[in-house]
Amino acid sequence: MAFKSAVNVKLNGVGVSPGIALGKAFVVDRGVVEISLYSLGTEQDIEKEIAMFLKAIESTRNQLQETKKKFQEKGHKEANFIIGAYLMILEDKILVDETVKHIRREKINAPWALKNTLKNLQKVFSDIDDEYLRERKNDIDYVGKRILWNLMKTEQPDMKKMQEKVIIVASDLSPTDTAHLDLNKVLGFVTNIGGQTSHTAIMAKALEIPAVVGLQTVTECTENGDDLVVDGTAGTVIINPSKKVFNEYIAIRKKYHTLEKELLKYKPLPTKTPDGIEVKLLANIEITEELPSVIHHGAEGIGLYRTEFLYTGRSEFPSEDDHFHIYRKVVETIAPNPTTIRTFDLGGDKFLSETLSTKEMNPALGLRAIRFCLREIEVFKTQIRAILRASALGKVRILFPMISNMEEMYQIDEIMEEVKNDLRTSGVPFDESIETGIMIETPSAAVIADLLAKKVNFFSIGTNDLIQYLLAIDRINEHVSYLYKPLHPAVLRMIKHIIDTAHAAHIKVNMCGEMAGEGLFTPILLGFGIDELSMNALSILKVKKIIRSFSYHDAQDLVNQILAFETAKEVEKFLINVLSSRYPKLFPELQENPVHH
Repeated sequence: MAFKSAVNVKLNGVGVSPGIALGKAFVVDRGVVEISLYSLGTEQDIEKEIAMFLKAIESTRNQLQETKKKFQEKGHKEANFIIGAYLMILEDKILVDETVKHIRREKINAPWALKNTLKNLQKVFSDIDDEYLRERKNDIDYVGKRILWNLMKTEQPDMKKMQEKVIIVASDLSPTDTAHLDLNKVLGFVTNIGGQTSHTAIMAKALEIPAVVGLQTVTECTENGDDLVVDGTAGTVIINPSKKVFNEYIAIRKKYHTLEKELLKYKPLPTKTPDGIEVKLLANIEITEELPSVIHHGAEGIGLYRTEFLYTGRSEFPSEDDHFHIYRKVVETIAPNPTTIRTFDLGGDKFLSETLSTKEMNPALGLRAIRFCLREIEVFKTQIRAILRASALGKVRILFPMISNMEEMYQIDEIMEEVKNDLRTSGVPFDESIETGIMIETPSAAVIADLLAKKVNFFSIGTNDLIQYLLAIDRINEHVSYLYKPLHPAVLRMIKHIIDTAHAAHIKVNMCGEMAGEGLFTPILLGFGIDELSMNALSILKVKKIIRSFSYHDAQDLVNQILAFETAKEVEKFLINVLSSRYPKLFPELQENPVHH
């Protein structure tokens, strides 16, 4: 690696896939398409501009169809749905008609008119509280950018120019981008935008490639061929590192690889404490490309299969077969271990098409998840039928999100029985004893957990939303996000209450929120008596090592101590002291970082 004069330019972002990548930058998309505004003189000029815009739409459509064809050949159904969402954005009346109106009414050039339309659409998505949906705003950005490329005849990145292993640098990466990449030549991903649920994050985790997103200016700071360090654990990128810093990161990478090899030894071992308490470790997934990683890290099943990708960006709901073919692949791959399929956690605010959208002041507290399902019962039944059909192929559990009262449970029971009767009448096989569970993510559900426990086989604690609702914190509001504290005494006491109540009713408790995969919290959850933890596959072996070396008795002692603390800060300080001394290799981030810039 050659070392350049402008050294150690450090950027901080969000680490979404752990590990260290060292290599050359390959810039595939700078994200900025320079546009100038100019006025159109005659009616003929206006019509010509509109025709040029519609031609760019058609070119973009053809390019996306070509990409979709590639995915079909490779059998990637989820990516097909995402490309389908892009195509639906192209067809959306808001995008096309509003741009044409801007051109006609304001007599301006097509790229500038499109820019105005995109700005309005992006604002709608930016105001949405849900992280998954906010990431879909990037789908609009991507489609808009492709149209602009075609409008302005901008040269698009040539992925075939990758002659060696490189680190991909982009404003954002979409499925169409990764479809054209030779992933065998990718060492890491870094992007300007994105979060934990962005396509880049999901793909990087699935491929186990270090990735940092949300860097904001990385494409402006990086040139093709620049030397890069990507620390996907710390969420940092260093452009043109000095020889000293480069060598320090080689040493850190070596430690990661050594730790990874050591952790893989735990894969065939049972997840049991030294005093014999067993905890099942499962994986959260969103796309089937994650399945090899799930199996590689020894997950004991799927604890949360998110199904939202099937619905977003469409003008019509997916068919029963759309659902079934995707579920079948997951269930058969994971069998005999269980696959827990969560019914869609979407609301009217989460669809692009006007026919399906309902503008709400606070979508997080509005018509979403089970509330939307119980209003759109036929849509709900379609998904349940597909899940039940898949249950004939392996162990399947159904998980219902955002339950807040018993009336919802009565309605769900009624709908489930209707669908089962239909399948019986039609002679369609399914698991008659299929287990059902609910997400405990609202304070009301936690308070009436004793009543809800009578209706289901298991609880799954969704800590992300539960913490937000319990502490009255909007996680995406920068003014109050610092108050989002998983170790807040109220959060810990509520989690303990949920687990104790479930066990009193003789049902098991899973946790599938971010807390489940954070090793710092493992001893607390163990001491609370959690039965299952579901997380990103990359976290499984780390959590397993902790469980196998931390006795249930010690965990209970630890819980008794932390429940006496009054603040989250006290709890965190206590945990860091315990775990950093007990597992220094597992928690390098809790040690003093040896690399200074």
